[in-house]
Amino acid sequence: MKCYVYRSRRRADTYLFLPGKDDFSGVPEPLRRLFGTGELAMELELMPGRRLAAAEATEVMRCLREQGYFLQLPPQPGAMM
Repeated sequence: MKCYVYRSRRRADTYLFLPGKDDFSGVPEPLRRLFGTGELAMELELMPGRRLAAAEATEVMRCLREQGYFLQLPPQPGAMM
């Protein structure tokens, strides 16, 4: 499954994964306002078992199918301890 990853210009380390390039239509309006204008960070081919930095590929794929986007937030302080 191909997806497109956008970096928020307003919020550090916040990314929005979308199933279609520049298609924010599935993202709720309040989230679009908070996220701000996204900057395309990368195109990514998702498949079960693929390693991602901060999420499971299968979870990202599920969210893309079910809700039309996946939001990756920065890690919480102390979460790695």
